Amino acid sequence: MLARIVAELGPWSWWIAGFVLLAAEMMVPGVFLVWIGLAALAVGILSLLLWDAAFWVWQTQLILFALLAVAATFLGRRLTLSHDATDEPFLNQRGASLVGRTATLAEPIAEGRGRIRLDDTIWRVIGPNLPAGTQVKVVASNGRDLVVEPL
Repeated sequence: MLARIVAELGPWSWWIAGFVLLAAEMMVPGVFLVWIGLAALAVGILSLLLWDAAFWVWQTQLILFALLAVAATFLGRRLTLSHDATDEPFLNQRGASLVGRTATLAEPIAEGRGRIRLDDTIWRVIGPNLPAGTQVKVVASNGRDLVVEPL
């Protein structure tokens, strides 16, 4: 039955398959079927041009579709992963987002450790020994601690 439908539709069978895959992409989470659908549409374009050629048998079409689907998937994955998905790169790195800010020491830095208050949070800091009330600048984030230097 499938062979009869493909024979009756001719090169349009690839177009239909491509559009069905693109429509399925809207219902399935993730961006995966779009690349396979685009590969089917590419084979559909070639089928319109080469349908009467002796070498353009279903085996050739299927092999070309498989190769194009793999290539399109890898290319699409590279394109989508190369861009940052957020305009806030330090969204889940709160300490790194504080680099460059200035604050006043809430507690003195003694033996290399002290505390500052930034916004509504008290942070542990690492830096040179300084008295409480000194203005410091956050120069780095070291896990849970902030590295500071005097202004």
